[in-house]
Amino acid sequence: MQKTILSVFNNIECPKSPPIWLMRQAGRYLPEYKKVRKQAGSFLDLCYSPELACEVTLQPIRKYAFDASILFADILLIPDALGQKVWFVEGEGPRLEPVSSPDTLSLDNLSHQMQPVYETVSLLKQRLPEETTLIGFAGSPWTVATYMIAGRGTPDQGPAHALKQNDIIAFQGLLDVIVEATIDYLASQVEHGAEVLQLFDSWAGSLIGEDFDRFCIAPNKSIIDGLRARGITTPIIGFPRGAKDRYIDFAIETGVQAISIDQDIRLSSVIADLPDTVVSQGNLDPLCLIDGGQNMFSQIDDIIEVTKGRRHIFNLGHGIKQYTPPHHISELVDYIRNKG
Repeated sequence: MQKTILSVFNNIECPKSPPIWLMRQAGRYLPEYKKVRKQAGSFLDLCYSPELACEVTLQPIRKYAFDASILFADILLIPDALGQKVWFVEGEGPRLEPVSSPDTLSLDNLSHQMQPVYETVSLLKQRLPEETTLIGFAGSPWTVATYMIAGRGTPDQGPAHALKQNDIIAFQGLLDVIVEATIDYLASQVEHGAEVLQLFDSWAGSLIGEDFDRFCIAPNKSIIDGLRARGITTPIIGFPRGAKDRYIDFAIETGVQAISIDQDIRLSSVIADLPDTVVSQGNLDPLCLIDGGQNMFSQIDDIIEVTKGRRHIFNLGHGIKQYTPPHHISELVDYIRNKG
């Protein structure tokens, strides 16, 4: 059976109806997810429990029959595996013991620490419907580094900017370690069954000018080049959220096969200059899923109209919000597929 998302990457022609998956499609908006999350104990315990992580990954596939399933994990598993202390505070998010140098990190335990994640990938490969594409992922180096340096999410990524200004050698060394770890991590995901990969550079928008080239484009390119050097031909989606007028530069210079686009830029302005060889993805405002109804349908229509005649994967400009009514997602999927 042909997998619709893989066919988008393998064929220049666009399908009648765009394939669909949504960022954070497994998560807190689903009652069934909350039950498993409670059973797991901590959030990290859920990520490192193959049976439970597999279950929450499968939940939205059973419910909505998305064309792709994305591995349930977290971008901060990399610093955890490198030896940095990572934990999650309920209702507040991640916490880390801040680092300011790569000297305290080690790649030695990466493979062992990530074995439960790879087992989850293997389980998903066995249990997903044969028509469903399995997506693996990792955080991009700049974004992961912002958390590692600050010890938490920050509104402006100020601590990371300060370190690169005050000690560029330490900062670049930290990025280099993340790049190396991410290549190994993604290569192993592919080895265990991932068919597409996505790199999440969630804080790319806080980089401008030469910093965007040096700390967003270059590290993502290094990861992709490293995977290709190992003979891995798996399609890769890049998501430099907030990149504004640099989306095209990112798409061309990193070598991604698809570019995911946030909701804060007019999709037509990106599509106009995006090479036909690069698949587009995303752009729907996650807030419209909370509203539902005509507002949601109108935004869907706009995206379908703008991407008519090119290969596009239907997705959001960011992840599903916690308070999204699950039935609105059913309505989104039905609406898109009925239009096709």
